[in-house]
Amino acid sequence: MIDHVSLAVSDLDRAVPFYERAFAPLGLTKLVVRSGMVGFGKTYPEVWINLRAGMAKLSPDSGAHLCLRARTTSEIDGFHAAAVAAGATSESGPSLRPHDRVRYYAAFVVDHDGNRIEAVTFPQG
Repeated sequence: MIDHVSLAVSDLDRAVPFYERAFAPLGLTKLVVRSGMVGFGKTYPEVWINLRAGMAKLSPDSGAHLCLRARTTSEIDGFHAAAVAAGATSESGPSLRPHDRVRYYAAFVVDHDGNRIEAVTFPQG
């Protein structure tokens, strides 16, 4: 249903290496580079990182929230470790989260600009 999303960043030179590292465990790579924007995906740009020069850093509760589906819990572990190593703030480490209707495994990080990035999978059993 959703073809792609865009995240605003204040510094493309800082954001691109961050997202390259954070997205790698999920199988997303840098596919397209244009002036002021970079597209990441598996076969086409599903996530765009767009420069918004002069943008003030957002607080963790005011940026975008992007949730990416992972195939395994180990991909989520890798995503979280890579994102934190690249400078993200861990909002919630990888763990199983049983809720009313679903049981899922997820991790949440906040990028340099206040965008909240989540990776999730739904383990069976």
